[in-house]
Amino acid sequence: MRGSENQQGSMYSYVDLESRIPKSHPLRRIRRLVDKALGDMSMQFDALYSSCGRPSIPPERLLRALLLQVLFSVRSERQLMEQLDYNLLFRWFVGLGIDDRSSRRIGVAPSRGDTRMQKPKREAELD
Repeated sequence: MRGSENQQGSMYSYVDLESRIPKSHPLRRIRRLVDKALGDMSMQFDALYSSCGRPSIPPERLLRALLLQVLFSVRSERQLMEQLDYNLLFRWFVGLGIDDRSSRRIGVAPSRGDTRMQKPKREAELD
């Protein structure tokens, strides 16, 4: 089941991430472009997810996090999750609130079908 991407401020937090990011920061422009592209892909995401089951991490958040990993040369997904825990700029870009729990370490690799450690089918048949 596809997780929803509710972006609302926390009732108990006095920190507004939107106001903490400078208006002239280059990621603001990139985020607008990414939000538009992901909005256009929303119907395709809906078609890929089941209507029942446990909600997943929203694919928009996963893709934004992976984009940050590329843009900031974060070497591993573990380091990316660590950055999402304490870096306000990363939290804002991905769509996490200041009080939201960042995804578990297992959030990114399994969600994108990480198959780096699996043998291709043809090789497995030959063994």
